[in-house]
Parts: sequence; structure tokens; C-alpha cells
Amino acid sequence: MMSVPISYLLFLSFGVFCFGACGFLIRKNALSLLICLELMLSGVNIAFVSFSRLHQNEAGNILYFLVITVAACESAVGLALILNFFRIKKNIRLEEANALEG
Repeated sequence: MMSVPISYLLFLSFGVFCFGACGFLIRKNALSLLICLELMLSGVNIAFVSFSRLHQNEAGNILYFLVITVAACESAVGLALILNFFRIKKNIRLEEANALEG
């Protein structure tokens, strides 16, 4: 059975993380920012699992589940904040986030 080299996995991890980071810096929509943040966390997870496979231990897999748990909590809180912001302002553009008075 042929396995994928670690350099390919790390390159994929770097690409997914950079794609998410560029989107996070460029986008103005709050929902797009959450999606880009999830992409960045996915890139880190790929790196954790690939290093875990390289060193043949379970520490990377444990960190993977920790990051997935934090990402789920971040998504729930972020979506709740975006939903409340949408109820107040009727849009989700972040330019108007500094003036939250009703």
C-alpha cells in the first residue's frame, strides 16, 4: 500500500491555511470571515494529523479533536452574533459593526 508523502500533506495544509488567511483579510462579510476562519483551522488540523502520522504517536490526533471542538464552539457563538447583528442592522457587512446602537 502506497502512502502520501508528508511533504504533500504539509503543502496541502499550508495552501488551505493561506487560502483561509487571504480570504479573512480580504472579505468584508461576517459570514465569509467565519468560513475563512474554519478553513484556517482545517489547515492546522491537516498539519497536526500529518505530524502525528510522521512521528507515529497520538498527540496530533488528540490536538485534532481539540481544534475541532473549539471550531464548533466558535462557529456556534459566531453565528449567534451574526444573527443578532442581522436582526439589528438588516445586513451582515462589517463596516457597520462599529455603530451598534439600535
